[in-house]
Amino acid sequence: MKYLQRLGKSLMIPVSIMPIAALLKGIGYWIDPTGWGIHNPIAALLIAAGGAIIDNLPILFAIAVAMEMSKKRDTAIVLSALACYMMMTTILSSKCIALILQIPEYAVDLAFHNTQSAFIGILVGLIVAISFQKFDQKRLPQFLAFFDGKRFASIISIGITLLISLIFIDIWPMCYHFFIWFGKEIANFGPISAGIYGVLNRLLIPTGLHHALNSVFWFDVTGINDIGKFWGTISGGVKGVTGMYQAGFFPVMMFGLPAAALAMYHTAKDNKKKIAGGLLLAAGLSSFFTGVTEPLEFAFMFLAPALYFVHALLTGVSAFVCTILPVRAGFNFSAGFVDWFLSFKAPFAENPIWLLGIGIIVAIIYYIV
Repeated sequence: MKYLQRLGKSLMIPVSIMPIAALLKGIGYWIDPTGWGIHNPIAALLIAAGGAIIDNLPILFAIAVAMEMSKKRDTAIVLSALACYMMMTTILSSKCIALILQIPEYAVDLAFHNTQSAFIGILVGLIVAISFQKFDQKRLPQFLAFFDGKRFASIISIGITLLISLIFIDIWPMCYHFFIWFGKEIANFGPISAGIYGVLNRLLIPTGLHHALNSVFWFDVTGINDIGKFWGTISGGVKGVTGMYQAGFFPVMMFGLPAAALAMYHTAKDNKKKIAGGLLLAAGLSSFFTGVTEPLEFAFMFLAPALYFVHALLTGVSAFVCTILPVRAGFNFSAGFVDWFLSFKAPFAENPIWLLGIGIIVAIIYYIV
């Protein structure tokens, strides 16, 4: 547990800059909710500025974890973390997989189309940290002296990253397709499937494998396509059904997590309240306004894993309750205020105003927990 808490603390530096990036992106989306910058240059600027940080968060995680977990402040560690991250994500990219397996790029498994996840960043950071802890004082024979010390630790970290990347070529598609299979199996369980999906969606966030489940319920892997049908961009929506895999996220993101942030502030030590308050206020606003929850979730995911598990369960309960009421709302960006407001105009929206009442109840539960 102490190791996980150290890992959580190492993530706080990159997490601390995420809320501002999320708000920039959210404001840009608010200005141009349909074109995401196509119809407005200011929206394009804000979305690009925020996305530059959020989309590259795994790189920041790799650097922060490598430095904090090794307890060393050294440029060699930063360079090693960058090198290992770039190597692993390049090897696991669809273009490189096509070359390795000698197949056309269009035939590459979908699992390799998005491997730049927080999990990869954290994994690389841990590899580099362990390598420098074990080998940065290693001395080689005189004729190899140039490669000893920090250089040797860098070489070891690159070697381990290469080995793990090769292993991932086999195991990553298996993990990815397992969750696609699982999603298909539970898709016919009605409200229960929405609840199970809500739980797993949150639990899989750190690994990036939540994209596999998202493809089943939100997109067109099995024909559910909840997002496209909800907004009417794809035909086949059913009133009272379409939107069931999105609505339950609104009470959690708009109310539950901001309430958790308030609870964290109230329970923080007096000498830490100012620092905690600034971070938690920004993260809470990010979650409420834009639906970007990573600044809050990564703030306690490893520091208090039991609480994160409860958060996942409560997300599932929210999804289940919203499905049976019924409440239907959807999002193009994420389940924040902007998309909730826009949901009122969607063709398959149903009682989105109820989400305010549900959200208040969810907020009370989160605050107490």
